[in-house]
Amino acid sequence: MINYNRFTLDNGLRILVHEDRSTPLVAMNIIYDVGSRDEDPGSTGLAHLFEHLMFGGTAHIPEFDKHLLLAGGENNAFTNTDITDYYITLPAGNIEIAFWLESDRMNLLDFSDKNLDIQKSVVIEEYNQRYLNQPYGDAMLILRPLAYKVHPYRWPTIGMDISHIRDVRLPEIRDFFFTHYAPNNAILTLTGNISADSAINLSQKWFGAIEKRNIRTRDLPAEPEQNEARSLTVERDVPVNALYKVWHTGQRTSNDFYILDLITDLLSGGESGRLYTRLVRQKKLFSEIDAYITSDIDPGLIILNGKLMKGVDIHQAEESVNQVINDLKEKYLSSPEMEKVKNKYESSNIFSNTSILNKAMNLSFYDLIGNTDLINNEVDLYRKIDRKMVIEAVNRYFNPSNCSTLYYLSSRKQPK
Repeated sequence: MINYNRFTLDNGLRILVHEDRSTPLVAMNIIYDVGSRDEDPGSTGLAHLFEHLMFGGTAHIPEFDKHLLLAGGENNAFTNTDITDYYITLPAGNIEIAFWLESDRMNLLDFSDKNLDIQKSVVIEEYNQRYLNQPYGDAMLILRPLAYKVHPYRWPTIGMDISHIRDVRLPEIRDFFFTHYAPNNAILTLTGNISADSAINLSQKWFGAIEKRNIRTRDLPAEPEQNEARSLTVERDVPVNALYKVWHTGQRTSNDFYILDLITDLLSGGESGRLYTRLVRQKKLFSEIDAYITSDIDPGLIILNGKLMKGVDIHQAEESVNQVINDLKEKYLSSPEMEKVKNKYESSNIFSNTSILNKAMNLSFYDLIGNTDLINNEVDLYRKIDRKMVIEAVNRYFNPSNCSTLYYLSSRKQPK
């Protein structure tokens, strides 16, 4: 059982504390309730750009990382479709340094053309390296707008087009900061060698004076139900053909989320998963294949992707994928197979929560989606899934009319 205390400052900052005296460290995690879904279609990639800008310094603290390194700490951040997350781990005796640093940059960044130009260059280089100059790197740039037609999930976190980052200017940056980065749009979580009283006192000392801000109202268009199969074929200079298939799912808090998560574990739970066993090891149609659920807060996707063996027809390979999925529609799983994936999930969950940083991240996210107690009862939800629920979910979601397929073909001439 992971016990926690919860407080809210007058400025709206939510604070969660889990005391763990078995460690000499403390982890601090701050989630800002802003991701790429909060961007305008004509100016995407800002949430991710801000992840970088937040390390660019302030008028009071020009170098963020230097002070953490001197205190024996580590830090990093990530952005996705829904959130931007910043985290720090450092010795308990130096935890006030984290409060000082994080409150300072929440209060006000160094908004300068120089800092903006530096971080824009970093993001543009990341875009080029990860999406344009890497084999299969642009697949998600193509697949997302194939699957989504109106919802902001139709562009990746880094942005729809890199020109949006290249052309952004300081007024837009300042507006994005003051309408998304605020105590009343954030959750601060502390786990490790710190008491609840100490955490609340330090939070009040360092964050209490930051005023509430007018957070931009989130009014996102709902993605219409997909009622017909979609497909797209592209050719690229890559070694072999690749197949990508996606199916729409419900939101993160839906009752079906854990069932679908279990189904992806059945399909691609490592080398014992059904896809690998049948299509890589037995039929030798793919060299690698994977399936996963995106876990987006709004209705997300199950994504399947695989690289074919040379000489294999992509439609033959796709038909074999469909056969594996259809088996789940028609036949009850064996009890041992169900128990295997449930045990694997439970052990992974338990192992994850041995880390104070993972506990801080999980507490923050679960609180954001409105159910902090998931930190303790997620395994039970997974355990309650039965074979009938699996068949019903596969039949409901894994339908051709709910599927978008990308045929990613190699333009290279294969040696004879």
